[in-house]
Amino acid sequence: MDLRKIKKLIDLLEESNLAELEIKEGEEIVRLSRMPKGMVMSAPAMAAQPMRVEAPAAAASAAAPAAPAAATGKSMPDGHVVKSPMVGTFYASANPEAPAFVKVGQSVKAGDTLGIIEAMKMFNQIEADVAGTVLAVLVDNGQPVEFDEPLFVIG
Repeated sequence: MDLRKIKKLIDLLEESNLAELEIKEGEEIVRLSRMPKGMVMSAPAMAAQPMRVEAPAAAASAAAPAAPAAATGKSMPDGHVVKSPMVGTFYASANPEAPAFVKVGQSVKAGDTLGIIEAMKMFNQIEADVAGTVLAVLVDNGQPVEFDEPLFVIG
């Protein structure tokens, strides 16, 4: 694959909303991936956490009707809830030395970065989908998150 094609692919990746692009031409493979500005490629090491084991049938039926706030262990104020679009690890900042993207009480606009979820060595920005004030941050830095788990409340 010649250099001009690769440059066109880079331009295509930057103009689109894609995070990764892979092209195969015969035996040649070109894979391009993009990280948000200010990102660090290395993932922080996580300490092993003990797993909680519950009785299968009784625990599953009792836990099913639990409110989202109960699952996070934090109270949830009224407002727009920003939920996790994927399973991964939540990070409040771009790297351990950087300040958090947002704090409680901070005003945000639609499209502002609220945090990052790392999934399969890819860092995905979580953006505010409404403008307002951050009323609550429901997850801790480095905490594993599930799909559709509440992360933020914006009022």
